[in-house]
Amino acid sequence: MKKVKIIETAFRDAHQSLLATRMRTRDMLPIAEEMDKVGFFSLEVWGGATFDSCIRYLNEDPWERLVQLKDVIKKTPLQMLLRGQNLVGYKHYPDDIVRKFVEKSYENGVDVFRIFDALNDIRNMEMAIKVAKEQGAHVQATISYTVSPYHTIEKYVDFAHELENLGCDSITIKDMAGLISPQDTYELIKTLKEKTDLLINLHCHCTSGMSPISYYVACEAGVDLLDTAISPLAWGASQPPTESIVAALKGTPYDTGLDLKLLNHIKKYFEEIRKKYSSIIDPIAEKVDTDVLIYQIPGGMLSNFVSQLKNQNALDRYEDVLEEVPKVRKDLGYPPLVTPTSQIVGIQAVMNVLGEERYKNVSKEVKDYIKGFYGRPPAPINQEVAHKIIGDDETITVRPADLLKPELEKFRKEGEEMDIIKKEEDVLTYALYPAVAPKFLRGEVVEEPLKPPEENTQIEEPTGLPTEYTVDVDGEVFDVKITPVGYMEIEPAGDKTPNGPVEGGVTSNMQGMILKLKVNEGDQVNEGDVLAVLEAMKMENDIHAPQSGTVDKIFIEEGETVNAGDTLMVVK
Repeated sequence: MKKVKIIETAFRDAHQSLLATRMRTRDMLPIAEEMDKVGFFSLEVWGGATFDSCIRYLNEDPWERLVQLKDVIKKTPLQMLLRGQNLVGYKHYPDDIVRKFVEKSYENGVDVFRIFDALNDIRNMEMAIKVAKEQGAHVQATISYTVSPYHTIEKYVDFAHELENLGCDSITIKDMAGLISPQDTYELIKTLKEKTDLLINLHCHCTSGMSPISYYVACEAGVDLLDTAISPLAWGASQPPTESIVAALKGTPYDTGLDLKLLNHIKKYFEEIRKKYSSIIDPIAEKVDTDVLIYQIPGGMLSNFVSQLKNQNALDRYEDVLEEVPKVRKDLGYPPLVTPTSQIVGIQAVMNVLGEERYKNVSKEVKDYIKGFYGRPPAPINQEVAHKIIGDDETITVRPADLLKPELEKFRKEGEEMDIIKKEEDVLTYALYPAVAPKFLRGEVVEEPLKPPEENTQIEEPTGLPTEYTVDVDGEVFDVKITPVGYMEIEPAGDKTPNGPVEGGVTSNMQGMILKLKVNEGDQVNEGDVLAVLEAMKMENDIHAPQSGTVDKIFIEEGETVNAGDTLMVVK
């Protein structure tokens, strides 16, 4: 039996799972050279949510992060997570953007491309796989693992055969919710080893608590690669700890050969990193939560639910949302819960619970999903629900990206006119995130402050109580937010958004950012017309006119953050 090799996730998935993807490049570089000495199969350093987080919160150029790490890490291949036709975004991009992004990623330092599609629709992976192979990169195609009546070992193996026929070098079983049992691990990996000639990698999160056992069973079944995270950034919604897996396999036929003393030295560095970022570690994400075995919700989604429900002053509905998720997932044809389908299902569950009735309010993404614009669902969609959401609108059967026109040159031209393009990569950054990137590329993003560890004295927040108040002090109105660190932040209220109900007022049903304004003051609108688009949980949600009339007053601007209940405009 050959030795098992390790993929270390500390620089990407581990901090995405536990630290809200907030680790700065300057905290990676000092230990990168030591990480390079260990002998990992690869270091996962890029992709997933890191791109978004860099430009939205950290004021960092993600391309520069990749180059800087490549300059220090000389021996170990660098790896990224690529969402197939979604790249590092939340929707499909045209083939010209996919091609250029993969080429530039390779050019800037990516050696291993882990490519997946949330629906396991191979049509959404083909272009990225093809271009990565053309570059000479290692292509690690991915099975998004989930459990449902429609997901069987036979279907997973058939999918692996299709991926092997595309020339992929290895297969990852991506178990984002920690659902794979030891028994299923053994059967799936043993069958994949018998039926394909590919290297097999197992990627699990520890949410359910089963993953370390499944890792050992995977070794017995012939697995080649395991994903782990250095122990201070392991467990919970992250991966099993690197040192523990290395120690467990030592002296067995699967011995990794890695040096525990060197890993211990690296561990001490990351203990300090964990302290530095302790104020943003979500207590839910760092725990084992066996509810995942019932609800199948990845740890990152749980954190999002808590955040969203707090913003809506509805934390007391948390259990209701958990129970709603499997129902929505079944209605939508059992999609695996991984970006972007985790957001699509998750935000719809929140809207169903907080709304007056199920599917009364739906996001643009849910409509597009039902129409087939995300790909082919694993199982049939509930037709009653589909009709309620899209009526008699047609669904597509072609590869979704076949309907997209080339856009790279359009974004290049727009970016140059806005004077935000300094290098070729900036065009891609703008094309991927047209709502967020201009502010970053103009140098207007301010790095999100990180609270010192000593300020992180978290208090229990009473569920169901409001966390935001409006206070009148001598005629001056202030917005008061109760924060979970034991003090109050008081900010002058904007003079634009009115307080209290307004006749004809159009309110936001959730906290988020105004992505687009579709109307101007004075416009005539009909009941149900889309007035604005709100981005929440990285999903687009239409704000509809509650009645026909004239847009009398608009209180918000594109790019502005609003809270649940805020009056956005008045239709008279």
